[in-house]
Amino acid sequence: MAIVAMILGALLVLLVLWEGFETIILPRRVTRRFRITRVFYRSSWRPWTWLIYNFVPARRRETWLSYFGPLSLLLLLSLWAAVLIVGFALIHWGGSWLFYRDGGTALISDIYLSGTTFFTLGIGDVVPKTSLGRLLVVIESGMGFAFLALIISYLPALNQSFARREVSISLLDARAGSPPTASEMLRRHGHQGGAESLRELLHEWERWSAEFLEGHLSYPVLAYFRSQHDNQSWLAGLTAILDTCALIMAGVEGSCNRQAELTFAMSRHAVVDLALVFRTQPRQLSSDRLPSAKLDEICDILRRSGHKLKERAVLEQNLAELRLMYEPYVVALSRHFKVSLPPWVARENGVDNWQASFWKPPSKRHKAPEEIEERHF
Repeated sequence: MAIVAMILGALLVLLVLWEGFETIILPRRVTRRFRITRVFYRSSWRPWTWLIYNFVPARRRETWLSYFGPLSLLLLLSLWAAVLIVGFALIHWGGSWLFYRDGGTALISDIYLSGTTFFTLGIGDVVPKTSLGRLLVVIESGMGFAFLALIISYLPALNQSFARREVSISLLDARAGSPPTASEMLRRHGHQGGAESLRELLHEWERWSAEFLEGHLSYPVLAYFRSQHDNQSWLAGLTAILDTCALIMAGVEGSCNRQAELTFAMSRHAVVDLALVFRTQPRQLSSDRLPSAKLDEICDILRRSGHKLKERAVLEQNLAELRLMYEPYVVALSRHFKVSLPPWVARENGVDNWQASFWKPPSKRHKAPEEIEERHF
């Protein structure tokens, strides 16, 4: 029994160390199927969303969903620490290397020593009595210091990557609406010199997609971090860019087609790889995101804003082929992360986030400030 406990404890310690190495230090995607981190997120995200959709009012759901990313990260780190403590305790218990001042030999005392050693408290009421026991205490103490150092370096890296991601999403607000839409993005770049501005915007999003892919493959937990406004998200921004590039490639003439192809390729690469990381099988929406009537409306909007279009039938066929290359993946990611996909056409009388304000207009003075703040975000 003692040997089994020691082997089990050693396996737990090695498993957590390898899991932490792959999650925090290794800068690439891990391909093996079984991982503690993946099991943890899959087994916690679904119950979390079920509770929210069944017990939280609709207007507060997005706020509660946004808690999951940071909270799950803290819980995961706590889980790792707990498993390490139990693993070392099992090794101590199996080896009987400790001296108990009260004469006890229970496993709970070994867990107590392991915990105080891991967090470097050094109380001293339970001490090792053999050389192997002392060596194990030193190793665990050093591991506790290293664990704390990794957390201190890991959290700022996550915050910086999140901030870089959100900057470009916020910049879409005035360029494509809130939420961003392909037709609105092209309409707002229909002015003189707009083609060059659109080319620069798509170039920036080509680079953003590459940085997004690298960052979220290294730190998948970032995908659960949600944007400041309910009508903005990394998936909505990425989908709007893909929609825009698909429209340009399908039938908008003389509008930075080559850059649209490059951005489309990089953005599609990002959504396909993210779908693979989170094991979200591609699927189609139950209703078409772009019915024929909506496409007619988009064509009217683009013509009025000065864009030249190919024949309607050619544009529709090309667009349908391009949409099949990415829509099943963004739909699957949307269902997994509980994020709404942006429409193709902006809603009538829609207000961009930059046009909104915390302070209410005079006609709504009976509203409480908290309600105005909720509406703004």
